[in-house]
Amino acid sequence: MPGTHSSQIFLGRQPILGREQQLLAYELLFRDGLITTGNHANVLDPTYATAMVIANAFTEFSIGGVLGPYRGYININHELLFSDLIEALPPELVALEILENILPAPEVIARCQQLHDRGFTLAVDDIVQVDEAYRPLLALADIIKVDITALDADRLCALVTELKTFGKKLLAEKVESVEQLTLCQSLGFDLFQGYYFAKPTIIVGKKLNPSQLALVHLLALVMEDADTSAIENAFKLEPGLTINMLRLTNSVSSGLSTRITSLRHAITILGRRQLQRWLQLLIYTNPKGTTQGINPLLQLAATRGRLMELLADRLQSRNHEFSDQAFMVGIMSLMPALLGMAMEDILAQLPVAQRVKQALTENAEHSGLHGQLLNLVAATEQTDPLVLDEALHQLHGINADFLGNCLTKALSWANNLGQQQTTAASGQ
Repeated sequence: MPGTHSSQIFLGRQPILGREQQLLAYELLFRDGLITTGNHANVLDPTYATAMVIANAFTEFSIGGVLGPYRGYININHELLFSDLIEALPPELVALEILENILPAPEVIARCQQLHDRGFTLAVDDIVQVDEAYRPLLALADIIKVDITALDADRLCALVTELKTFGKKLLAEKVESVEQLTLCQSLGFDLFQGYYFAKPTIIVGKKLNPSQLALVHLLALVMEDADTSAIENAFKLEPGLTINMLRLTNSVSSGLSTRITSLRHAITILGRRQLQRWLQLLIYTNPKGTTQGINPLLQLAATRGRLMELLADRLQSRNHEFSDQAFMVGIMSLMPALLGMAMEDILAQLPVAQRVKQALTENAEHSGLHGQLLNLVAATEQTDPLVLDEALHQLHGINADFLGNCLTKALSWANNLGQQQTTAASGQ
């Protein structure tokens, strides 16, 4: 176990959604931890690293900032299951995810019962069949996670039928396509998790709805420095967008003390710089002005944009244009997944700077400093610490400590955005 070494630990999140694809929780994806010596990274003992990250999550990371109003699923191996550290976690904020390599021995069942009695939510991970030995654990759990990639449709249907006899919530994990989502919904799964919901993918054949077209038009007007009256009139054609605009600009994340009451007021108070940012975020919100739950792509895009802005300020302090463009690259990097359009087609409709285009265009391999920042931010969303370490070494002036601090701030900013949007909607 490491002693005097300084470990760098990064926290990732993967959204867990309900049947209406509303955001309900996050699985916290812990990095193993990195000890950086020159250009080499040594992977530490996973148990030690996970324990350290759990400890940090409630001190330096601030679990409220990381999770916002959502529950956090934490992977628990055999050693951590019996650790006193688990009992220090607040049961109302976390779900303990019992890993598949934990054998359901009598002492394991007894420990899980003890934790359950103390108010912890228990989830059993990666179930692909119902072994007799696992029945006591499944009966005790609150949530059963099923690895759908390990089963064909017939076997998955049979497994779900058997699992329903336990009366627990079923979570489909590793959902990677709309076909898989549709099948799991039809089988009665309650919760869903996987790259389909957050990994950037092109949805072939999807068309922009009128509100999204209006937003792209509005964004172009702002970037071209059009008259305020022209921007206001374009908003008035879309009442739903107007509602969402006022919600977002009144959010705690805007940093304003003045309550915004009208579009012209919002445009005047915010200024073109902030207005452009909210328009970019609005593309990820419900265009009709109603809230069925926070879009995980909004959370991820907001986190990317804010993280890139913070890192850009470190590279070129006081260069607002450079930081603003970094924010734009982060937000726009997920628009192909949302809009179902190629990045080149999106960029053709917006008067963005050349270095923004270079950072966002895949065939340019995310070139330039903004492209390198985007690669680093994307690496924080992956589970491979070596990819993250390599991206870090491409950017001089940003170390692991600074990246970790900025990631915490970005996660908190994105959570405040979503939480305030939900609060505003419920207050109507």
